[in-house]
Amino acid sequence: MLIIGIAGGTGCGKTTVVNQIINELPPDEVGVISQDSYYKDTSNLSYEERTKINFDHPRAIDFDLLASHLEMLKNGEPIHQPVYSFVQHNRTKDTVLTHPRKVMIIEGILILTNQEIRDMFDIKIFVHADSDERLIRRVRRDINERGRDIDEVLNRYQTTLKPMHQQFIEPTKEYADIIIPNNKYNTVAVDIVRTIINERL
Repeated sequence: MLIIGIAGGTGCGKTTVVNQIINELPPDEVGVISQDSYYKDTSNLSYEERTKINFDHPRAIDFDLLASHLEMLKNGEPIHQPVYSFVQHNRTKDTVLTHPRKVMIIEGILILTNQEIRDMFDIKIFVHADSDERLIRRVRRDINERGRDIDEVLNRYQTTLKPMHQQFIEPTKEYADIIIPNNKYNTVAVDIVRTIINERL
């Protein structure tokens, strides 16, 4: 099994890169796991308390569960991937049965911050995008898809997202094997990743 980690700041276009990679691979050979599924269970907190959690800090992620799930997949065992609700700021009762594939892509802003997880990746990719671009994408997504209002989004960006990005996410670039600039000319970088995958397969 080939495990690929794809990191980068919020709104950097990780999903686009993931899709560009998997579009060229047979669907039964590739699986994707999102770090967002592994936010810690916050059922013990009230909704008000949950809204105050800093979700851009590595502490918010259940890396132990993610690590054990990756080990299971490597051993050929299926996992029950958690399902997270951005509206409720909590895990739901649902899980997604995920079978091991030849290529597993793990994507998320914080996945390179954890050494145990990092060491499991065969290829580590960092998607880089201009901070203005990332802010614009984040604002659009949070308003359109997650029901937030503009003041809430901008306030969160200034108080949480930006400082967390500088403290935790940007420094993980140094662990990356490949840094992909997310603009419309990144096809070469994606082709290189695909070539590596196809060689391994």
